[in-house]
Order: sequence, then structure tokens, then C-alpha cells
Amino acid sequence: MPLRIGNGCGFWGDSIDAPVELVRDGKLDVLTLEYLAELTMSILALLRQRDPSTGYASDFLDVLERLVPFLKSQPHLKIITNAGGMNPAGCASKARAILDRARLMDDKIGVVSGDDLLPDLDRLLNNGHPLANMDNGSSLASIRPRVVSANAYLGARPIVEALHQGARIVITGRVADASLTLAPAVHAFGWKWDDWDRLAAGSVAGHLIECGAQATGGLWCNWQEAPDLAAVGYPIAEFDSSGQFDLTKPADSGGAINVETVSEQLLYEVGDPAAYLTPDVVADFTSVRIAQSKPNVVRVHAGRGKPATDTYKVSIAYRDGFAAAGTLVIAGPNAAEKGRRCGEILLERLNRVGQKPAHSLVECLGAGACVPGVMPAADPPEVVMRVSVRDSDRAKVERFTKEFAPLVTSGPPGVTGYTTGRPSIREVFAYWPALIAKSAVSATVRII
Repeated sequence: MPLRIGNGCGFWGDSIDAPVELVRDGKLDVLTLEYLAELTMSILALLRQRDPSTGYASDFLDVLERLVPFLKSQPHLKIITNAGGMNPAGCASKARAILDRARLMDDKIGVVSGDDLLPDLDRLLNNGHPLANMDNGSSLASIRPRVVSANAYLGARPIVEALHQGARIVITGRVADASLTLAPAVHAFGWKWDDWDRLAAGSVAGHLIECGAQATGGLWCNWQEAPDLAAVGYPIAEFDSSGQFDLTKPADSGGAINVETVSEQLLYEVGDPAAYLTPDVVADFTSVRIAQSKPNVVRVHAGRGKPATDTYKVSIAYRDGFAAAGTLVIAGPNAAEKGRRCGEILLERLNRVGQKPAHSLVECLGAGACVPGVMPAADPPEVVMRVSVRDSDRAKVERFTKEFAPLVTSGPPGVTGYTTGRPSIREVFAYWPALIAKSAVSATVRII
């Protein structure tokens, strides 16, 4: 029997209707929900610092409430999600309450943890795990007091263990995105952990569906050819035991699945296509073969895999000052020139009072600023001037926020769009990528 795995969420903030529609129309065996990114983990870490009972993607609980009728009518359906974020146990506790209220007391929830390295960070550093920055080799010790989160990207193994123990819903912290899809395939077909080609196939499928509608017409270069993007269907991977799979979507849903949409997603966020690194396998994307087998169905021959590395990637976030960004609309002749000069005036005024921030950027949106030098625009009748700053000194950023409104009467003519108040100040979390030996990390599985 084929195994149908659909992903109804590509990030925290994605469509709250897509998971329900996918379960309703997709004839799934497994629904995956992928909520986490590096920025998301930083946000969740901050939320957990403010309230230790939080730190998970709360949207999942709203989705779960809406999925209860389908859990009752589709007894074979399983759900796997990384919505646990920084607090998978807290998320699972809330999910348990939802199931109990729905009289689904016998449905087990598996909780995967062990990815959170923050409580053991000093011990790990003292035991010879430097967690050096992968980009520049710097020692983590240089920013250790400012670290707010440190999470290893776990793989599919603990999810498979939770499924083996009878979990119908599996809630994890940080795991590799593709592992959410690979795990139920390993569980269903009994693949071995050294069956590299099949593990690569499951990981390719996970990579293709992990971003939701990006594989079904979203961001497609020929997006005008995708029918009814307002009702876009989310992706489904239908496996056979060999690891080959079809990529499709619910019948009658919008969007498109074809060689182009699948190829674009295959190459999304890929460094070396011949060696796509996951905790479970190194997948060779250059050996993948894609062919249209019928409308909105693409057959994927997933190619070759190689042994996984002996390290986990670690995503570390640390406090790195404060930032703010504000906008004004600049209209009339020479709008772009005026906009750039307005930004310069603003920064010059900060410099005159000794409050110039360490980092600043002036952009004129509408005049090619989003892709500088790539798509030059003719002089537009209006632009949005955006000035952004960052500094370790909050006072400098605070002063910056007070310099927008004066431009309305003390700058060039045509300045408007100032009625929304001063820009808000936000704390900056910087990203520190590192590696750690797998032997130093212990994933745990608990059933509730």
C-alpha cells in the first residue's frame, strides 16, 4: 500500500486553513506541520524567557482543535510536527488537554526533546565542544553571556521511536525539516538506518514538501499559469516501499505541480546539490530524476544517498543590540533623489548630536532598492523611503525614531505618510551556526 504524507504548514505564520483542507481532501496517512526557522527559534526563546510555560508555536493548538473531527473520522491519520519549538513538553501538555476534551484519551502523544543544548552549554564547552562559528571560526566563548538559545537539529530516529511506541501525534523541538517526512516512511516501510538510497528518497520528499505551497505554484517563476492560487493546494508525497514517490496535491485544489515547480523547490536553500546534508543521510540531488506523469502529478526518482555525518548542526541565537526601521512616503518630481536625500539628512542630524548609529541603511522602495543594481527603475512619481539602523546602544536607536516626523516640515517638499507614529525598537538576535558531535547529544522520547 502506498503511504501518503502531506505537509500543511511551511513556517509559523503560514495558512491556518491549509492543514484542515489538506486532511479533508488529501486522503492522508500522515500530516506534517513544519513551523520552525532560525528566526522563529529566537522568537520562541524570548517568549519562553518571559513565560516558561510558553516557547512553542501556538498556532498548532488552534489547528489541532480544528482537526479533532478528522482524527475521529480518520482513525489511521497521524500528525507529526516541530511546533514544540523551545518547549515541546509544554506544547504536548496543551495538545493532550485538547484530545482529552474531545474524548480521544487513547490517542498517544509522543514528545521528542534533547535538541535544547542551552542548559548544558557550559558543560559542553568545558568538555571540548567549542561550537565554533561555521562561517568565521570564532569561539562561542566570545559571545557566551549573550546566548539565548542553542538547538541541535535532530533527525528522524526519535520520531520513528515515538511512532514505534504507538504515538498518533508526535511533537518535537528542533529537528531537520526533511526528517518530519522521512520518519513516517522509515516507520511504515521498515527501512534500515544504513539504507542510504531510501533514506535519501525520504529526505528529498521531505525537502520538497517542507515549505508547503512553494512546491505547488507559490513563488513559481510562471506563477500566472498556476490556476486559482487563492485556493492553492498543499503538497502530498505518495511513497512506495522502494522510496520512489509521486508529488501531488488534493484534487480540485488550486496551484500547480509540474517539473518547474518541483525543480525550483528542489534547489531551494541548497548549498552543494551533490551533498545535501541532513542528520539522517547525505542526499545527492544531482542524481534525482523528475518527470511529469499526469496533470499535477510529478514522479520523483530520488537517486543516491551517502552515509550521514557524525555531527549535528546547531543553531545558536545571541543578543546583538537593538534595531528600528521607519518609513516616509516621498512624492513628486525626483522622488527617488529626494528620498535618498531625506535619509541622508536624518542620519546627518543624528551625527550632529553624537547619536549616529553603528549601522544604517537608506532605501527607496519603488526605485529598485529591493534588488539593487538588478532591476533599475525609471524615476517613479513616488517612493517609500525606509531607513533602518542597528546599534548596541538602545539610546541611539531611540533617538533615531524621533527624527522622522521633523522631515515633514524641514526636508524637501512632498514628504507624507507620517501618521502611524514613531518606529518601534526591537532587540536584535544574531545567528551563530555551529556543529557538535552526535555523541554529545541525547534525544529523548516520552509518551503521554
